[in-house]
Amino acid sequence: MFFRALIDILFPPLCHICKTFIPDAGDIHLCAGCREKLIPLNSPLCLVCGVPFATENGIDHLCGPCLSHPPAYAAARAALVFSGPVQDLVHRFKYGHKVHLCRPLGLLTAGHLAGFAAHVAADLVIPVPLHKKRLRWRGYNQAVLLGGILAKQWRLPLLRHNLRRVRWTEPQVNLAATERAENVRGAFAVTDKDAVAGKRVILVDDVYTTGSTVAECAKTLKCAGAEAVFVVTAARVA
Repeated sequence: MFFRALIDILFPPLCHICKTFIPDAGDIHLCAGCREKLIPLNSPLCLVCGVPFATENGIDHLCGPCLSHPPAYAAARAALVFSGPVQDLVHRFKYGHKVHLCRPLGLLTAGHLAGFAAHVAADLVIPVPLHKKRLRWRGYNQAVLLGGILAKQWRLPLLRHNLRRVRWTEPQVNLAATERAENVRGAFAVTDKDAVAGKRVILVDDVYTTGSTVAECAKTLKCAGAEAVFVVTAARVA
């Protein structure tokens, strides 16, 4: 108790967003004011891709694109809307080398989507891989860091290297929605098919935008024998 108080004096806990002092920071280190600005993704939403519907009331149902062109994954869910403070946290984590931000993002995601994770009864967690060239440049894979936290919180094994990106792809952020699917087509491969055969997989990434990357990853895992793939991201472009 004394040691913890001393640590707080020497290194006062500050909110990751507004940098104000937090007397009782807990594990997430976000002040109450900033947490109120986070927008969780709740029902009603699409049962497959998880896109939220504009209506405040109603039941979950399939959206038009998922009815006409079902993706390879069984369901996708995001914890938060990719805007405001969440967008700032993700950008600093992903592009600003602030790797410590994987903890608040990971814990928020694990808490908000705990029910979804329990419902799908997954066998393991697999992060969306980076190409080795981008991994060398960035120094870390943000999906691996998030996946590690989710795997620990949900008590699931994490397979870091079994799903690989086998060819270079242009950053999806620079492409139009219609170009993204073609950009990642055939970009992934599974090293050990036996490790995923018959398994229910939670595929982890930081942000769901159009879903092209996770859909291609899910297709690759299904072709390798995975029973079902469920996508989890910290945030989603709504």
